Amino acid sequence: MDRFLNAFIFAVTFAFTLGFFFKDGKWAPAQAAKAFRFFTVQSNVLCASAALLMCFASAQPWIWLLKYVGTAAVTVTMLTVFLFLGPSMGGYGELLKGRDFFLHLLTPLLALLSFCVFEKRGLSFRVAMWGLLPVVLYGALYLYKVVYAPAERRWEDFYGFNRGGKWPVAFAAMLLGGFLICLALMFLQNR
Repeated sequence: MDRFLNAFIFAVTFAFTLGFFFKDGKWAPAQAAKAFRFFTVQSNVLCASAALLMCFASAQPWIWLLKYVGTAAVTVTMLTVFLFLGPSMGGYGELLKGRDFFLHLLTPLLALLSFCVFEKRGLSFRVAMWGLLPVVLYGALYLYKVVYAPAERRWEDFYGFNRGGKWPVAFAAMLLGGFLICLALMFLQNR
């Protein structure tokens, strides 16, 4: 069952990610570059890559660890949509429509199911903290691109984390949320 779930996660994510490289039926890599600004896309690609590797070499500890980090990252994506973006953007309609239904909800749930039910190996606190890595790295990138980058290279604050200049609060909340997700995944792995 875990191979089926991992293959499905990879196939769906691959199909949607490939779609980012096309515009009006033509190859448009610049469009993909815009899509990869989003943590949603990055976290799903990370998780899907790990899921593919799990299909062929699940016994490798580093692949299992990568699947854990990817699962933690897509869980951050899913919970950010439900706890922050939905309420702050006036609802969930656009956030759960089309490919976003898969990237924001279905593949994160399948990653959680496969990792926490079929890929149990136990997780120490020290190893669990590796799950924070995507949040820390993306948080630093987002902070630079939204707040500190030169104006011509700056991103719009598409997540609204710097609304009212409150990026320190948003960054701390994301780190705390990521930490709690790591603890929850550790608990589920060790049950």
